[in-house]
Amino acid sequence: MHSYKKIGLSFLYLIMTCALFAQSSNKPLKVVVFAPIYIDSSFEGMNYKLGSSNLPKTILPGLDFYNGMLLAVDSLNAEKQSLEVLFYDTKSEANPIELILENKEIQDVSLIIASFNNRSEIKTIADFALEKNVPLISMTYPNDGGINGNPFFALVNPTLKTHIEAIYRYIHRTFPTEQITVFKRKGPSDDMIAGSFNDLNKKTQGLPLKIKTVELIDSFTTAQVIMQLDSTKQNIILCASLNEVFGNNLVKAIASSKKVKAITVGMPTWDGIRDIGKDAEIIYTSPYNYSRTSKIAQQITANYRNKYFGRPSDMVFKGYEAMYHFGKLLIAYNKNLIAHLSDNFAKLFNEFDFQPVKQKNELTIPDYLENKKLYFIRKSDTQIKSVN
Repeated sequence: MHSYKKIGLSFLYLIMTCALFAQSSNKPLKVVVFAPIYIDSSFEGMNYKLGSSNLPKTILPGLDFYNGMLLAVDSLNAEKQSLEVLFYDTKSEANPIELILENKEIQDVSLIIASFNNRSEIKTIADFALEKNVPLISMTYPNDGGINGNPFFALVNPTLKTHIEAIYRYIHRTFPTEQITVFKRKGPSDDMIAGSFNDLNKKTQGLPLKIKTVELIDSFTTAQVIMQLDSTKQNIILCASLNEVFGNNLVKAIASSKKVKAITVGMPTWDGIRDIGKDAEIIYTSPYNYSRTSKIAQQITANYRNKYFGRPSDMVFKGYEAMYHFGKLLIAYNKNLIAHLSDNFAKLFNEFDFQPVKQKNELTIPDYLENKKLYFIRKSDTQIKSVN
């Protein structure tokens, strides 16, 4: 966890630093980065006003993304790469997104990178990217934001539909003859997920899965879960809910029973639940697979510890990867970047496979670009690994 003193210094650095330059004699290409920092709610003038306790959870993801981006700028500087990077807080009250996009200094932008946490903010920046014909790389959930007709909007984290299709294919390939028990809550979102899974099962060219759907109330008991499972064999379970509390409680209920063995497949929202699967075996989809034991991960961790006296979260790695990976692609391809977003020569951790998405077949222009590369992350006995 971040300490107050170090957080304060980090925020002051953000206030005083509006542009970061990699060293070059040529005019560098410009990258604009957006993330939710909530700077106005944290400082009054230059004075930090949130007290000496830990930062609110709403601030940490955006701050970690920002700090990861700064570490990547350091790496690009060390490689003598040429980029100009400008950062903006999407939660600024004094400088809202609409005013930011009118700034003269960003009109010649070549690449936009964003960490969104609010669907309503996406379209404004996406429209600006389309107007400027520059890629907007959206690194985080939420996904499409209702965007259509914008081939410059690129989703790194795919839509829920893509996740569900990938999960179905994985279960069909890995457990083709097993009984699949689907647990869901009552409500339109869970109905849609379970319904999509059943629709895919009806359309499959192979042998359909054996699916049993069980609806639970939020205050379900362990006994209500266990009674649906078979104590004589390993159970394959699908949690058809994006609700993180429901998913976490379901996994805990299954793990608490000594009578059943189970593998629980969950939704992409599980990627952000730190302790889920602590005493269970779970699998979920994610566009990100960060191996903390790799050489580059150890370098980032050491640099982060030296600078911020803490352990980097996945958001730090996302900020680093976004800035370094797509920054290197921009340097290599400049105005042709949009056609090369899937190139992996600058790969750090993850491969990306951006494909055009047309929600109506008759359209000639894609509604957006979507990364179709997903990793299946498996947690078992606190061990995390990709099972792709």
